[in-house]
Amino acid sequence: MSTAVATKSSNKLLMAVFWLYVLVPLAWGVTSTLAQAMKLFG
Repeated sequence: MSTAVATKSSNKLLMAVFWLYVLVPLAWGVTSTLAQAMKLFG
């Protein structure tokens, strides 16, 4: 029983880390692109 719970929580942690690795560079790219566009048009 406890091993199943531990596996579930570690899977959640893995998913969180995975999404962090996906979303952080994506957000960085979007913000830098917007900043460049503002410099260009502003």
